[in-house]
Amino acid sequence: MKFRKKPVVIEAFEYRSGEQRGEVAADVVAGNVRYPEDGTMLIRTLEGEMCAQPGDWIIRGIKGELYPCKPDIFAATYEPVSD
Repeated sequence: MKFRKKPVVIEAFEYRSGEQRGEVAADVVAGNVRYPEDGTMLIRTLEGEMCAQPGDWIIRGIKGELYPCKPDIFAATYEPVSD
């Protein structure tokens, strides 16, 4: 059998080293996001802690969870949506 992924509109932003974003402020307070001194972003995901490098995209999933996505995968999977 074959399946098609349902179209879902997501929120995302590109991570820049050392930049704390308002989009994740509540996640930082909740302990789900932290910023080590090496310029990465560590994100507690449903699958465990994941590391985002500068240039990675940070996606907020349909249940409000965050997870990182490499730029090439993001470009192949998502396209901008106009409001």
